Amino acid sequence: GGLTMSSRIVKIFDTTLRDGEQSPGASLNIEEKIAIAKQLEKLGVDVIEAGFAAASPGDFEAINAIAKIIKNSTIASLARAVKQDIEKGLEAIKPAPRKRLHTFIATSPIHVEKKLKMSYEAVLDAAVDAVKFARNGCEEVEFSAEDATRSNWDYLCKVVESVINAGASVVNLPDTVGYTTPQEYYELITYIKNKVPNIDKAEVSVHCHNDLGMAVANSLSAVLAGADQVECTINGIGERAGNASLEEIVMAIKVRNDIYKASTNINTKEIYRTSRLVSKLTGIDIQRNKAIVGKNAFAHEAGIHQDGVIKEKSTYEIMKPEDVGIDSSSLVLGKHSGKHGLEKRLVELGYQLTKEQLEDIFEKFKVLADKKKEVYDEDLHALVEDKIKFSPSVYEIVSLQVSSGTNITPTATIKLSKNGEIFEDAALGDGPVDAVYKALERITFVKGQLKFYEIKSITESREALGEATVKVYFPDIDKNIIGRGVATDVIEASAKAYLDAINKALMYM
Repeated sequence: GGLTMSSRIVKIFDTTLRDGEQSPGASLNIEEKIAIAKQLEKLGVDVIEAGFAAASPGDFEAINAIAKIIKNSTIASLARAVKQDIEKGLEAIKPAPRKRLHTFIATSPIHVEKKLKMSYEAVLDAAVDAVKFARNGCEEVEFSAEDATRSNWDYLCKVVESVINAGASVVNLPDTVGYTTPQEYYELITYIKNKVPNIDKAEVSVHCHNDLGMAVANSLSAVLAGADQVECTINGIGERAGNASLEEIVMAIKVRNDIYKASTNINTKEIYRTSRLVSKLTGIDIQRNKAIVGKNAFAHEAGIHQDGVIKEKSTYEIMKPEDVGIDSSSLVLGKHSGKHGLEKRLVELGYQLTKEQLEDIFEKFKVLADKKKEVYDEDLHALVEDKIKFSPSVYEIVSLQVSSGTNITPTATIKLSKNGEIFEDAALGDGPVDAVYKALERITFVKGQLKFYEIKSITESREALGEATVKVYFPDIDKNIIGRGVATDVIEASAKAYLDAINKALMYM
């Protein structure tokens, strides 16, 4: 339209809950998906792809629940170019004030000939039929040509022109296998924009994978070529090497506005909080040196740098930590801080807590402040996130006693409460954590297989809080579940994490 290049808005389409959730090891329950969707709405993303409705009843239910809650972002469901998929998708997104049906079919020789085993004409017809059918039930339809970057460009133009005529308002040209390069992708987008006669009737979207580490570079190259929408995920999570990372794309456009001459609708101050939430709930860690949100992104260690930063911030800083919602003053409270001080700090960190939750966290805070003299923001995040669970606490730990050493068999004695009733049992194991897990299984009668176990300290000090993350496979429900626990004692944190997974598993039993 009438916008000049410099003021054009690039839309951000977030697929954390669909493509991101497919990354190995990520498994979110419905409450966790809703929590992420609400945070994405706060972040200001234009479109939330909430799932793939036909993939499973759980996916359908989550999309439907999100569609009922989110007001400001468009809610999309993915669907293959087949009638049943599209019907499921349309039904799932129905309650959303803004909705989009996203349908796709592959267009590259390897996919068309080897996977679909269809003729090119048949693929074109399927694409057009799918878009027409979707358009009957939803005003906004997005079409994706899967594996676009390995497709014949002229065939791609034909498909794009046809689906726009059929009513698609967004056309996506994904680099499905992470194969393209910035120059090539720039040329492809330019080619499509120049050769497709009705291209001005639709938005051009891009969706890049990171197999060669170029997903962000390729996406930004497409923005330069005039792409209207970028599809990405928080922390770049996704299958294989992941997707293009939302925070990197958004901050690149913001910091280098002189180059991209565009902006986004993202509230960048919510980036860090969104990143933390997604990392916590998926159990996928963020590498320390990750751009924008990694632990080291704003930490200046080297002496020459520190001296420079103190004298003049801009010598080494191209962004302020506050821009992405990282608070520069991370030292907060000591044991003499009152409840009011704690509450004020928690509000600044973005937590709205009930009176009971605040009481409970204040008690835990006092215990922690006694053990370690200084309590940091990171500790507060951990205390709150340990408290605000997205699953019901069926069992809770009352007490835990473990003995282990070089020449004794590790044993664990555990007391749990459930609705005021107390259960107690003990078990032997080949290590203290193993003994704890066996005792928990004996008490709860829930059998699981530990697939992943990690313990890390949240801040730097000997009395730091330990955070345990486990992934447990439960054969009875055929599900992998992530559990988390926080305590200054690592065995206790480990016990809480496993019990968290058991409590979540019980929801399905």
